[in-house]
Amino acid sequence: MVKKYLNAQAVAQKLGISKKTLVRYENKGIFPKPKRNLVNGWREYTDSELGKLEKILGRI
Repeated sequence: MVKKYLNAQAVAQKLGISKKTLVRYENKGIFPKPKRNLVNGWREYTDSELGKLEKILGRI
């Protein structure tokens, strides 16, 4: 089974925040550090990780 990953821009849009805010929250320790793509180094999020971020923001 292949996992589907969301990039930082897609996650930010789903959370209703900017990508810059997403990265800022990660750097401040509000959000956990995501997995990075081994080829290009981009942040990758699963649907379950997106749910965790929504909980942290109080959206669920």
